[in-house]
Amino acid sequence: MIGEQVQQPLIPALATARRRPLSRRRGWLRRLSEQAITVIALLIAVVWSLPTLGLLISSFRPPSLISTTGWWTALLPPWQFTLQNYVQVITAQGLGRAFINSVIIAVPSTILPALIGSLAAFAFAWMRFPARNTIFFLIISLQIIPLQIALVPLLQIFTNIGLTGQYAAVWLAHTAFGLPFAIFLLRNFFAALPRDLLEAAYVDGASNFRLFWTIVLPLSLPALASLVIFQFLWVWNDLLVALIFLGGNPQNAPMTLTIASLVGSYGENDQVLTAAAFLSMALPLVIFFALQRYFIRGILAGSVKG
Repeated sequence: MIGEQVQQPLIPALATARRRPLSRRRGWLRRLSEQAITVIALLIAVVWSLPTLGLLISSFRPPSLISTTGWWTALLPPWQFTLQNYVQVITAQGLGRAFINSVIIAVPSTILPALIGSLAAFAFAWMRFPARNTIFFLIISLQIIPLQIALVPLLQIFTNIGLTGQYAAVWLAHTAFGLPFAIFLLRNFFAALPRDLLEAAYVDGASNFRLFWTIVLPLSLPALASLVIFQFLWVWNDLLVALIFLGGNPQNAPMTLTIASLVGSYGENDQVLTAAAFLSMALPLVIFFALQRYFIRGILAGSVKG
């Protein structure tokens, strides 16, 4: 009996002593794996950023050096940098006017889908009407249809009503092509909002519009920011829609059309492409970094209910 009483407290102590090295080993492996993941992520980020860094450095190099040496040689002395490429692009090549045209095209083409899509998403998430789910499914199904299929009939319609070559044609086209994704993203986010909060507002006598404007929109800022980033980048980098609907009016051509026409058929004047490409990236980068804190929350909008 005495031996059993002595052995009983020893068994848990031995088990605990055996668990300690195992737990320490697991903790060390966990820290090692976290450090390895961090190092791999940093390496991917560096490799991913190298083309942008090379583009930036090349945009400040003389044309003779761009065609004869790699951009990494500019990091070693003697350093030879110039603003000639930017001056030539902005003044002689007309990229300044194209930049303004791109802003005129991109801002309404981003605001209109966000505004109309948020109104439609609120209706699909919180309002009751016949065939709501069927209509929502049909709208989402439009995302699988290539936009190239709609370009020819849209061009015929815009030509008949006199919109071809005008900003309004591009605004309407980008709004129509961007609405299915906007409704899909925002509807999922709106549906995940607390039901008790909205029902309390209904009990207090709030109308649907007031509920949408004062409660739903402020709470949906992450989703709206993500939608603005996606839509703005798509419109800003678009070449096909602008070429179809604005190709006949070079005065309204955006940067994508202007940059595509900088280099001739035989590759001459290619040194201005670096400066032109970096200028075209500047504004999207500013918008992305300004809204990046909302980006992750926005793209995960509605993925987890509750």
